[in-house]
Amino acid sequence: MIWLAAAILALCALSPAGWMLRNRIRVRGRNEAAIALYRAQIVELDRDLAEQRIAPTDHATAMLELQRRLLAASEAVERPGQTPDRGPLVLGLILVPMLALVLYLISGRPDLPSQPLAERIQAADAHLAEADQAATQLRAALAAIDPASPRAREGQIMLGNVEASRGRFAQAATAWRTALAQHFDPVLAAMTADAASRAEGKISPASAALYHQALAAAPADAPWRGEIEQRLATAPPP
Repeated sequence: MIWLAAAILALCALSPAGWMLRNRIRVRGRNEAAIALYRAQIVELDRDLAEQRIAPTDHATAMLELQRRLLAASEAVERPGQTPDRGPLVLGLILVPMLALVLYLISGRPDLPSQPLAERIQAADAHLAEADQAATQLRAALAAIDPASPRAREGQIMLGNVEASRGRFAQAATAWRTALAQHFDPVLAAMTADAASRAEGKISPASAALYHQALAAAPADAPWRGEIEQRLATAPPP
């Protein structure tokens, strides 16, 4: 019974690709499709953050990966009117389910216990190392481009996301302030004030002013408005 269910799920997952082959639909270039997908996912992430469905640190980590992919796709060069080769798609339709089945038969172990703590710690250390490397690469890239360009602003936001994912909130606030100086965004302003408050252990006058700017620019029904207003009301005087 489980094999039948797996086959049905595989068929459902691969049916859009099969439909494209059957009707010989001219698909958009891979680069254009990737950019559209990443931008839609970024908008959805920002919406989840504004509605408090995810934590700011989770938002920053996910946003970092999406923005890295978006920048890579934006820099890719694709000839106008290019139609992707259908050969790899046909092979994928055939080989992907077969390969998944073979891999499961070889290494599938649903009876294994959960991942040991040591491995989880090792994975966390590897993530921090990747974040360090990403921060270094971003700083090098930002040093080579015009600081007033839109790409520089995106890079500063990404750098802030990297630093926030490592718990380096002071560095995150610095990068985000640089992005805000080029173009103000209330959600980013609230994130910047929050990072600065975390780094300083209190809401400083500068962070409070940034919170007020975010409230003034945000919609009246912004879901995070009440939390910030309460935070400002209960904050001790400077």
